[in-house]
Amino acid sequence: MARAAKPKSAAAPAAKPAAPAVPNRERPSDPVRYEASKEELLEFYRQMLLIRRFEEKAGQLYGLGLIGGFCHLYIGQEAVAVGIQSALEVGKDSVITGYRDHGHMLAYGIDPKVIMAELTGRAAGISRGKGGSMHMFSVEHKFFGGHGIVGAQVSLGTGLAFAHKYKGDGGINVAYFGDGAANQGQVYESLNMAELWKLPMIFVIENNQYAMGTSVNRASSEDQLYRRGESFRVPGIQVDGMDVLAVRGAAERATEWVRAGKGPIVLELKTYRYRGHSMSDPAKYRSRDEVQAVRDKSDPIEAAKRELEALGVGEDELKALDKEIRQIVTGAADFAEESPEPDLSDLHTDVLVGQY
Repeated sequence: MARAAKPKSAAAPAAKPAAPAVPNRERPSDPVRYEASKEELLEFYRQMLLIRRFEEKAGQLYGLGLIGGFCHLYIGQEAVAVGIQSALEVGKDSVITGYRDHGHMLAYGIDPKVIMAELTGRAAGISRGKGGSMHMFSVEHKFFGGHGIVGAQVSLGTGLAFAHKYKGDGGINVAYFGDGAANQGQVYESLNMAELWKLPMIFVIENNQYAMGTSVNRASSEDQLYRRGESFRVPGIQVDGMDVLAVRGAAERATEWVRAGKGPIVLELKTYRYRGHSMSDPAKYRSRDEVQAVRDKSDPIEAAKRELEALGVGEDELKALDKEIRQIVTGAADFAEESPEPDLSDLHTDVLVGQY
């Protein structure tokens, strides 16, 4: 007799503040939703809207054949990158993520023009057209990728955290990974080492509910992913990843914990992606009604818009901002299309050659 399948993951269920107490381990206090000024909230809204419009344009360029290879859009998850990175110290803290990386770079203040140029494989791209969608990089911004191997960035992020501690530079590392990558073995090796050495690191799980195409509660025996560090005495907090102010509040609690020398922490951000895993994914594993329900009830941009309106920001001002953002994105696309492709002589540059 066939076993009944577990029900598919519900979209962005209510987040829980913290995991049960870990024996012999101090715990961070529960996070408090950030109280943003009108100016701060308007900036968060602007950044999320920039990511949304940029990714929409990237999807269009992919459809026109101007972007090749894989392309993973961040639409729906904007509050995660904006909320967390607004709490970091740019130039001091390091960030590393997976292949869904465009939104993180934009939230970190990197020029949309060089990101779009990279997507289209142009020499003006931030990785000179060689990284494409999945492998962007900026040492200047301490943004260390963009990694195509699932979960690889977590162990690399642990190394970056070790470097911060070794140098004594006061920086912390934030490693973003998804609910699918949370089942990879190197994540647990990294949690163990990070706690053992009290490394300044925040493990950020962007739980968008579906990994590539399987709901999290069908792929994970423990689908409350903030608990994944418990056996290593790493505390975890579950956060509403569709609320930019809740994310910012949790990020502040996490950075306080880590900067105080108390070791790593896990943040699970319950979020949702509206598009398929990549541009080649028709997302038939979930219904259109489910996606629309999340858009209607939990969209991070619309939620921020409602709060801004309550603070006295008029519809005309928000429309003007949207127009400005669209012009920026159109300008980035035009810049990318007009930029030359890398010269053939660059084919073998920036390649590491080993000596045996």
